[in-house]
Amino acid sequence: MTSLLVGQTTLPLPLVRRGKVRDVYAVDDQHLLLVASDRVSAFDVVMRELVPYKGAVLTQLTAWWLRRFEGQVANHMVSCDVEEIIRRVPALVNHQDELAGRVMLSVRTDVFPVECVVRGYLAGSAFKEYKASGTLAGERLAPGLQESARFDPPVFSPATKAESGHDENITITQMARVVGADAAEELERLARLVYSHGRDLAATRGIIIADTKFEFGRAADGRILLIDEVMTPDSSRFWPADQWKPGTAPPSFDKQPLRDWLDVERKAGRWNGEAPPPTLPDEVVAATSQRYLAAYERLTGAPLDLTQLP
Repeated sequence: MTSLLVGQTTLPLPLVRRGKVRDVYAVDDQHLLLVASDRVSAFDVVMRELVPYKGAVLTQLTAWWLRRFEGQVANHMVSCDVEEIIRRVPALVNHQDELAGRVMLSVRTDVFPVECVVRGYLAGSAFKEYKASGTLAGERLAPGLQESARFDPPVFSPATKAESGHDENITITQMARVVGADAAEELERLARLVYSHGRDLAATRGIIIADTKFEFGRAADGRILLIDEVMTPDSSRFWPADQWKPGTAPPSFDKQPLRDWLDVERKAGRWNGEAPPPTLPDEVVAATSQRYLAAYERLTGAPLDLTQLP
């Protein structure tokens, strides 16, 4: 069974922005509606094909994490129950099927213009920079680290928020210039707190959260809220713990099958790495979908409830 695939929504609400994956609408001056589509991007290019269940995994996994931090870290979630949301926003009554499982009603905030990245292991862009210069965001790291080496303690590594292209790693000092020293200190504290709890819980499920990024916003009442997605396959690097070994790049519970296939196409000269992307084989789409569903089930301990999806 495959759920209704949603590539782009057109709802009877003001569209705030359409990202690579999410469509964001204004409900009123205090609330936003976040809709996670089934769009998928790789190497900063959005594919034409949609990945079944992807939007539902991103939304439901985020909601699962947020519930576990209640009382410790304030967050933006009001509801991700589509029936409750429609009761609150009756204009959506004819859109229940396309929203089911993938929609979240959220508190509106002034978003801090930084990504709060916490790295428990040396991977991705951090390893590329370290390999080239021995640094992370220009700051020296210990010599002799291998790819996938564990950081103890984890490294807080903020980045600029890029609407397109890659985020750029920055220092904590640079972050403080952008958001203010007090806010920077609090964002680091909150990001480390969420990561540490997430890392410890994931470890009991045989998953390493190698790195992850968080976003925060300030609500109208002055509170700093955890917003957007939280420790999903799109915002995090998940590794199976039994396959981690320093000096190697473990497989990821994310869109790695997609990246691997695109890498082959680039090396063969069949794709130049820019839009438009090549047409994805059905098996690559299916393998990517299975990775997202597997990540959800491994972390939460239960499969995604497909009976709630149209």
